[in-house]
Amino acid sequence: MGKAIILTDGKAGHENQSKAFARALGLDVALVPVKFRSPFHKALSYLLDFLGVHTLSLFNQSAWQSTGAVSTHGLAQAYGLRDSENVSGVSREQIRVLTIIGTGSGTFYAAKALARKTPGGKCGVVLYPRGYDLSSFDCILAPSFDNPAKRANVIEIPANLVANDAAFYEKGVAAFRDRYHGATDNLVGVIVGGPNKCSTMSAEWMKARLDEIFAANAGAQLCVTTSRRTPPEVEALVDAYPWTYKLIYSRDHFNPIPAFVQLAKRLYVTAESTGMLSEACTFGSAEVVALDNLKPGLHKFRRFVENLRRGGYVDGSRKVDLSAEFARARTLMGL
Repeated sequence: MGKAIILTDGKAGHENQSKAFARALGLDVALVPVKFRSPFHKALSYLLDFLGVHTLSLFNQSAWQSTGAVSTHGLAQAYGLRDSENVSGVSREQIRVLTIIGTGSGTFYAAKALARKTPGGKCGVVLYPRGYDLSSFDCILAPSFDNPAKRANVIEIPANLVANDAAFYEKGVAAFRDRYHGATDNLVGVIVGGPNKCSTMSAEWMKARLDEIFAANAGAQLCVTTSRRTPPEVEALVDAYPWTYKLIYSRDHFNPIPAFVQLAKRLYVTAESTGMLSEACTFGSAEVVALDNLKPGLHKFRRFVENLRRGGYVDGSRKVDLSAEFARARTLMGL
């Protein structure tokens, strides 16, 4: 039937990666929210999975009926069923494979439990389900920075999945050109994120980086965007530089990043912005440079950037091509 159920924990980054996985599998999607009833129930899921017990009773019942029958409104919509019908009662001829996809620890156990309760059910997850039984997932797309185990059902990927397509970028470029009417033949983009638990961002650090960028790109059309995470003092500093185009997020929520990705010959991205780095390393043709604002230590953000650098995606213009990985995933998912 060409559709998949995406179990979503409400996090946009997770949901977008699930959508990208479904698109790569050639499937339309229906979203079903999922949430553990409490932190205790999430902890219990690891033990139950170890024991081979898979139950939907650990989750809030807004996503499925209390009987445990897979007959939610989301599932019914996805497969063209009436709400009163039960997916588990539909013949294999009607649903060749029921594809369940989840991204993030809030969805891993649910994807497995739901797949086990339906005939022909297959579960594929994105990110590494550490602590769960790996062998009972049908397919795992695991980032390299998680150092995933070498298993037949584990597919290692160098970057986050990105749920964008050509139409998305065409629309983004058109919107950008409505605002900016200058040349773009030598465009250099700068994407500024913000601090997190593994990174810092000070005005002093940013000034040093911006001075380097301006010195290295004389004559270029230098364009910048800040983000909702950018500290006010850093935004004020960025605002003071002589950009060809600038987007200060605290004043304007327009998103020029799709245009930067498509038009830039070089993109500078702060290193903690794993989603933006993944997008820049997957689409467009720009050379990608990571601005290193990471704290010391071999934490996952450091491993992420270093793996991209070793692959030639960062400090280079090689683009992530997952066609072989997705072909393998389709086989594992029975598609």
